[in-house]
Amino acid sequence: MKRTTLAAIALAVTAGLGLTGCAGAAGPAEPQSQDGKTRLTVSVWNYEGTPEFKALFDGYEAANPDVDIEPVDILADDYPQKVTTMLAGGDTTDVLTMKNVIDYARYANNGQLQEINGVVDTVGKEDLAGLDAFDIDGKYYAAPYRQDFWLLYYNKELLKAAGVEEPKDLTWDEYTALAQKLTTEAGGKKVYGTYHHIWRSVVQAIAAAQNGGDQISGEYSFFENQYNTALELQKSGATLDFGTAKSQKTSYRTMFETGQAAMMPMGTWYIAGVLQAKKDGKTNVDWGLAPLPQKDSNGKVSTFGSPTAFAVNKNAAHSEEARKFIEWAAGEEGAKAISKIGVVPALQNDAVTDTYFQLEGLPTDELSKKAFSPDETALEMPVSDKSAATDKILNQEHDLIMVGERSVADGITEMGKRVKSEVLGQ
Repeated sequence: MKRTTLAAIALAVTAGLGLTGCAGAAGPAEPQSQDGKTRLTVSVWNYEGTPEFKALFDGYEAANPDVDIEPVDILADDYPQKVTTMLAGGDTTDVLTMKNVIDYARYANNGQLQEINGVVDTVGKEDLAGLDAFDIDGKYYAAPYRQDFWLLYYNKELLKAAGVEEPKDLTWDEYTALAQKLTTEAGGKKVYGTYHHIWRSVVQAIAAAQNGGDQISGEYSFFENQYNTALELQKSGATLDFGTAKSQKTSYRTMFETGQAAMMPMGTWYIAGVLQAKKDGKTNVDWGLAPLPQKDSNGKVSTFGSPTAFAVNKNAAHSEEARKFIEWAAGEEGAKAISKIGVVPALQNDAVTDTYFQLEGLPTDELSKKAFSPDETALEMPVSDKSAATDKILNQEHDLIMVGERSVADGITEMGKRVKSEVLGQ
């Protein structure tokens, strides 16, 4: 397996632009590998630090010895802009990883991706979590291979020391009271009952998911209770305050892995991080998983998440092989491959779940398993051409509320005014 860096892509794009007059719409033909194998190129970010890509590529090559996968490695922060540039230049990378659904919608609506309904049908629509986010008028231009969602991590030792067995079926009010109970300070060392990271989704996406709210509507009254919860935790000292966390660029991993926080709402992607840290001897935290706290105790669990998907470039050099790869990666074999390293696959069935919970170090108690079966997983941010601009405004106003420069009521009002005026044109 070879790696192609962004510098090589830039050269290829430049060359491609110079050849468009004679190469045709699909660009110049890609040569086979020197050993006669099909060279399938796949855009990725941070290849060395994102083990799911290697797991998938190695697994596919083992099952398909006539294929050589070449990762096109891009810096994570630059990824959306670089893929946009590549597509505009007629780049022929075969498979494009869709890092988020907002960019996916833009590429699909621009006609830069191939329809892959046949792939989706073969894998099985009913088993692919997060698939609805890729439905554009009944057509699919990408298939999800992983589906992250939010749940609650907790430190078993800290809860046991406080006389608490497990954070089961919590409402947000109960969670707040528990976080305050778990907050301690001794010998100059403070342990917070919980840690809420600075991302706006910790408040806004949770509120939208559990209240049926629309984050691009311009109407945000449904944020109010969740902001009050977040500010109460901060005011009582049960979580590190937002201003300190932001200014010091606090790592949520450090907070949990060093025992500075007894609980932490976070996405399932962190599971692989904890497992690796334990394996490397960087933490000895005894941890468990629980469903995300809910607004009421009706027995149902609503959370939010984001799928990650693969798409076929409109100008792919090897379209058929690209479809075969996505079918494998989104299907059961690909799901098992990433389950073995702690990544939650989009495909959900008993065989995949069994593989996942065989991971060494993964909590296997019933509460942890229950956390993997939420009743509803809402999309973190709706797919719309208004999403990016709305996200920027909501982030700005979120910061002002959390540092106390705006009241909750005034902040919510300002969000609505700005989104309606600057984004929705109302």
